[in-house]
Amino acid sequence: MRFDLTDLRLFLHVHEAGTITAGAERAHLALASASERLLAMEQALGAPLLERGRRGVRATPAGQTLAHHARIVLQQVEQLRGELGAHGSGLAGHVRLLCNTSAMSEHLPAPLAAFLAAHPRIAVDAQERSSDNVADGVRDGLCDIGIASRSADLLGLAVVPFVADPLDLVVPRGHPLAGRTRIALADAAQEDFAGLPDDSALQAHLARQARRQGQRLRYRARLQHVDAVCRLVGLGAGLVAIVPRAAAVRLARSTGIRRVALSDAWAARELVLCVRADDGGAPGALPRHARALLDHLAGWRGAGG
Repeated sequence: MRFDLTDLRLFLHVHEAGTITAGAERAHLALASASERLLAMEQALGAPLLERGRRGVRATPAGQTLAHHARIVLQQVEQLRGELGAHGSGLAGHVRLLCNTSAMSEHLPAPLAAFLAAHPRIAVDAQERSSDNVADGVRDGLCDIGIASRSADLLGLAVVPFVADPLDLVVPRGHPLAGRTRIALADAAQEDFAGLPDDSALQAHLARQARRQGQRLRYRARLQHVDAVCRLVGLGAGLVAIVPRAAAVRLARSTGIRRVALSDAWAARELVLCVRADDGGAPGALPRHARALLDHLAGWRGAGG
């Protein structure tokens, strides 16, 4: 059984897209070539990787196992390229971060800028994931440090407090809810919403919480960035949005939005730094440059970041 990197990338694309046609397009392969590769993989394994139906495909148990390990292998290849590239460009080290939407857009830029200024020969690669996927990535060794919500499944990880990260409802001036100071999601669920794309970490979190309450939020507009969402809400198109409080505070004056605190317990979020734990539950061994970044981020909270 020998799968090359093209095989692994193709299988992941098909698994995530749900059809061989869409997966082949994402992998930049002709449909016939992609189908031939998938069949050869199944023959080499001696077991089916995909269940094929009229509406698409889904992974078999063997396919799910392959998808899990393929992600790890491909991430490690990218890590290798990044670290070798860092050495080739004269850098001393490379640190990998996974973080959720709010950390990426609101809480990471300032401390990261200070760290990079103080460590000019260290490169940092930060990628956005949902909090649960951040935790999985840390456990699987796909990153050195994760930044996730404390409510995520952090079993087996060492956790260090980072920053409070509550969510607010934002509405335009003059909106019937603009005079409220607090509101539950259930009381705002009938509004028309603006939000981020479906695949963003924040939207996945909101959709999950709404489902748990038996709600389905109605989105009339989706934009790529929180700043654009807040600007659209402030322009008075009759839309509201749920965004991190840090973003709402930062954008309130320039966009004209009004903040209403969400009273739901899940909205009172805290972001934490997470790394693999040692046998005693403390942060485990990290590369020297990753340890320096972890200590910097952990101390940033006290520095007013």
